[in-house]
Amino acid sequence: MSRQRLTAFLAALAAIIGLVILVPMSSTASAAGCAAAWQSSSVYTGGMTASYNSHNWSAKWWTQGETPGAADVWADQGTCTGGSGGTGGTTGGSTGGCSYPAWVAGRAYVTGNIVQYTNGRNYIATHDNPGYDPTISTWYWSPYTCSGSGGTTGGTTGGSTTPPTGGFVVSEAQFNQMFPGRNSFYTYAGLTAALSAYPGFANTGSDTVKKQEAAAFLANVSHETGGLVYIVEQNTANYPHYCDASQSYGCPAGQSAYYGRGPIQLSWNFNYKAAGDSLGIDLLHNPNLVQTDSAIAWKTGLWYWNTQSGPGTMTPHNAMVNGAGFGETIRSINGSIECNGGNPAQVQSRVNAYQQFTSVLGVPAGGNLSC
Repeated sequence: MSRQRLTAFLAALAAIIGLVILVPMSSTASAAGCAAAWQSSSVYTGGMTASYNSHNWSAKWWTQGETPGAADVWADQGTCTGGSGGTGGTTGGSTGGCSYPAWVAGRAYVTGNIVQYTNGRNYIATHDNPGYDPTISTWYWSPYTCSGSGGTTGGTTGGSTTPPTGGFVVSEAQFNQMFPGRNSFYTYAGLTAALSAYPGFANTGSDTVKKQEAAAFLANVSHETGGLVYIVEQNTANYPHYCDASQSYGCPAGQSAYYGRGPIQLSWNFNYKAAGDSLGIDLLHNPNLVQTDSAIAWKTGLWYWNTQSGPGTMTPHNAMVNGAGFGETIRSINGSIECNGGNPAQVQSRVNAYQQFTSVLGVPAGGNLSC
């Protein structure tokens, strides 16, 4: 065999061997197949999988309407191939070729930025903001469609007054039964008008979970206000103590202007600012709105319930919808004083109200009632 033919033969043999070696390596490194596409309207429980943006995701616990990649409930299982890969389902996500980045809490946005929220819908920033929630801070965000037409901002008091689809799980008659001696300020209409600020409240999970969350919120509210009797904190000697002068914005409404108001007794200048910023209402300069506008008062209570963990490890909303139990809502509201044996009588008072209200709504109270 000539040297040229031998060289050509060896080169061909090497190419064949290389191909044999490379093919299985490429095969083992290929991405997994995509699971069924994530749907924002579907309910997923722990361990269930879905695909979204060409990745497979595994739910850590119960979830609905929380976008994979933008919510901690989803664990990224890596890239996938085949199938649609998930693009947000058919309930308001990106359609017609539109695709926007997922909204991220705490990320700075400027006017004109468009994001996809965890409910699959798109929103456009109408004012610069440091990552406020598009469904809550409606002064900073407006709904946005692929055609470019935005929605309305819902007025000047933090969102549309239309309650979630299907109405509130507590009827007005049941509300009146729960609070027979309530102050006329705390109206049922004010409460239902406030619901749009947090559409997931008492509107997440099964009918039982929805009613348990409503009962849990109202039970804590009942305890905080003496059965919806008190609008403001009764100990006036405390009023000057709620101004944290170390905050850069200070206390523009006055040293004694940030005392407890509303159904969960919002207090401190920094809480008035945080709640106001979230709701799109200037409560830092106008704290009296919480004691003069029923819907705003209810919104501040729902703000704490849905966004704040206080001395606990989760928000009261998450405690109820994820099965942690009523006791964890107590911990998140006043756990540092009442829980772990701090004041068992106060804890029991809250539990009693919760059991009474779940009875009114015809659902079991569930476990983990105390903290």
